[in-house]
Amino acid sequence: MEQVFTLAEAPDAATAEAGRKLFAGQCDFVKGVVAMSGLPDADRLEICFAGRSNVGKSSLINALTGRKGLARASNTPGRTQEINFFDLAGGLMYMVDLPGYGYAEAPLAIVKKWQELLKSYLAGRQTLRRAYVLIDSRHGVKAVDHEIMKLLDRAAVSFQCVMTKADKPGAAELERSIAKTAEALKQHPTAFPEIILTSSEKGDGLATLRAAILTLSQQG
Repeated sequence: MEQVFTLAEAPDAATAEAGRKLFAGQCDFVKGVVAMSGLPDADRLEICFAGRSNVGKSSLINALTGRKGLARASNTPGRTQEINFFDLAGGLMYMVDLPGYGYAEAPLAIVKKWQELLKSYLAGRQTLRRAYVLIDSRHGVKAVDHEIMKLLDRAAVSFQCVMTKADKPGAAELERSIAKTAEALKQHPTAFPEIILTSSEKGDGLATLRAAILTLSQQG
């Protein structure tokens, strides 16, 4: 039977508050990794955020945690060249910020090196519970997004689509983008069937995303 993709519903008040507390608590930068040999011990649950350069990944992580400078946002696409690990809730889990893919203002050899690191991490990290693949609401799923999703399919890593910048397109355009994204996700067997719609600027969808991550943490 064909998978049906719907928008995730907002959590109830108690779950929303528990999610808020999870991200309002301790969240510390651990290290930036430039090679698989530098990864921290796989001793806890991990979630990661992946997306095309300039999709709003750093802004979303900062908005989730309420810390403006936690993840370094840049106006230059492709600035983040490391896998950045953050310790969430004092050892409960690692929150991982991956290098943006698809475009980078950097020498080709450097781009290739960190794209290979990204692929190696996604395919080989045993404690990675879920990847959150960010899609710009204005642009939808691109070929390079499908490449990352196929990699996650092959590695049997569950991923959930998070649509960013939902405040930017008009209502009709946003509705079309959601429908096209849902259709694109049908190609990927490891895609979680709920899409989370967010705006870091307006705060929309943050409670829903926090609640989703909270649920994963409770599953152990």
